Amino acid sequence: MSIERKFQIAAYMLFIAVIFAAPVFGDEFWLNRISKYLVYGMLGVAIALTWGYAGILNLGQGLFFGLGAYMLAMSLKLSSLTSLQQGSDRPVPDFMLWNAEPGAPTELCCINKGSFLWLPFQSQSVGLVLGIVLPVVIAGALGMLVFRKRISGVFVSIITLALVLLVRLVMVDAQPVTNGFNGLTDLGWLTIGGIEFDPYSRATYYLCAACLSLTLIGARLIVETRAGMILQAIRDDHVRARYLGFDVSLYQVFFFVISAGIAGVAGMLYVVVAEFASPTFMDLSFSVTMVVWAAVGGRSSLLGACIGAILINMIEAEVSETEALVEAWKAIIGLIFVLVVLFMPRGLGGVAHDVLRWFVRRRKLGKAFPALPQQSEAL
Repeated sequence: MSIERKFQIAAYMLFIAVIFAAPVFGDEFWLNRISKYLVYGMLGVAIALTWGYAGILNLGQGLFFGLGAYMLAMSLKLSSLTSLQQGSDRPVPDFMLWNAEPGAPTELCCINKGSFLWLPFQSQSVGLVLGIVLPVVIAGALGMLVFRKRISGVFVSIITLALVLLVRLVMVDAQPVTNGFNGLTDLGWLTIGGIEFDPYSRATYYLCAACLSLTLIGARLIVETRAGMILQAIRDDHVRARYLGFDVSLYQVFFFVISAGIAGVAGMLYVVVAEFASPTFMDLSFSVTMVVWAAVGGRSSLLGACIGAILINMIEAEVSETEALVEAWKAIIGLIFVLVVLFMPRGLGGVAHDVLRWFVRRRKLGKAFPALPQQSEAL
């Protein structure tokens, strides 16, 4: 095993050890905030997988994040106390009653024209499953349509951007079903195997830490497989890869789907931690911000993109809460991004890789040319 490989494994192990040891050093409020940062780290990994390894700049990643969030939020909304106390045998979201027409039945099946869509979400298992399946299915359908037509480059970015904005408009316009701009709030707690995940508990933090760790390890293993090597060859020269007989679109769709699945899981975790789902998850600014995280951390480094997402959000939180900088924190974050692009185009991960290569080279040179012993001068 090479020295670079050993350092890579050590970096992953150290990062995972740090995030699992973090609860020792903070209170419940701090844990809740760090849990959100870990969720953003998963989004950094998802962007690095498509942009850094597949060469696909997806500006609509917020779509998959938002869909995952809404699927679980719908189940958690029906399990909240406000939905269970509406004078019906079955839970009914409170906002549906506020928007219902006079004389409408207070039943989930027919309180409005679209309320029947909520019926399957009376089980949290449905929300959990659909939170992964729906983003994956939509990503698969979109990928087949786009990549089979050999659409690439900036056109993929435009298509994904248009799609996320379209879905956001639909979510906002469907006020009676989705609560529009207000989103879904006042949610119940996620319960798995009798364990309730309080947003401020250590159990919820460890759930986020475990999901991030599995995402990092799984993504790392995937990119090192034969499929991952072929994908990187496609990124570098898709014409040559197609000439050599590889099904370029199939590999692109596969990794596009995996990235969407990661974003869907991240969306569900965010709902558990933040206790709300909002159409702002599908804003253009949020999807572009994910790209900034990956660029700062290093789009060609899964761990770098993850750390970049966590660091940027930590800095953003600290700066935005500093009274002297409250009016300029967005400019500061933008300046950081510009400086990284200008002076560290490969991000923090690229800098770490260069330092490691320099260290390995110096070590090899030291072994090849050991220092000669000095001879004492004759007296």
